[in-house]
Amino acid sequence: MNARRLRRRLVNGTMTALVGALSFVAVLALVLILGHLVAKGASSLDWNFFTKNPVPTGETGGGVAHAIVGSGIIVGLAALIGLPIGIGTGLYLAEYGSGRLGWVVRFVADVLNGTPSIVVGIFVWTWLVRPMGHFSAFAGSVALAILMVPMIARTTEELVRLVPHSLREAALALGYPRWRTSLRIVARTALAGILTGCLVAVARIAGETAPLLFTALGNVNFNTHIGEPMEALSLQIFQYATGPFDEWHRLAWASALVLMGLVLVLAILARWVLRSRHGAAR
Repeated sequence: MNARRLRRRLVNGTMTALVGALSFVAVLALVLILGHLVAKGASSLDWNFFTKNPVPTGETGGGVAHAIVGSGIIVGLAALIGLPIGIGTGLYLAEYGSGRLGWVVRFVADVLNGTPSIVVGIFVWTWLVRPMGHFSAFAGSVALAILMVPMIARTTEELVRLVPHSLREAALALGYPRWRTSLRIVARTALAGILTGCLVAVARIAGETAPLLFTALGNVNFNTHIGEPMEALSLQIFQYATGPFDEWHRLAWASALVLMGLVLVLAILARWVLRSRHGAAR
């Protein structure tokens, strides 16, 4: 008996140490990436970086204000398109998706989740950019929304399924129709988790580059018209990082740091919303 207990403790300690080491490696990757970005790009962050447009090639100074504003417009419009569709699809799958149509929708969502983003960019270029005859920020937002919808739909479905059936039964017993129960009771109960999933999805698309190369294309000028080509931080990083000038490389590192910081802020905000909601519930 003592030998068996010793063996169990040894195996438990070994597996605990292994899991801890693997967790450390996962966290170390993020720390190294963030540390390298800070070392390379922090010195280039100043007021001009956030408020000025790029200067002519060969000159020093300038900033990426047009790319920051462009990213906000493209991602914001994508969220306006994708969030209602994704949340509505998730509610449908959780509440009414037990039939064949629900199976088909889940299958399509899972396939889209695994589809490379560049394929989505080519699809939107074929069906939207080419018929319109020009690139546009709207086309970029549509491509990002397509990437966002399946993530939000599947996340919403899983979170809605966690809502106790007793809440649905109580609302139906009080005379609430099924659709109103889903919207007013079930969705509100799972709101914190749904909001978390939405923030994670927004953070996921904020750094996409490949779809925007085929849709928004980029713009060296400051532009806020969604029907025309528009710059984004991810496109700016791609252009500057592959360019031949040291000044471009400097701005690329700073832009990458800003984009990484945006993703981290959204992730932290998502966890804070979820934790504050659960804390209030307790």
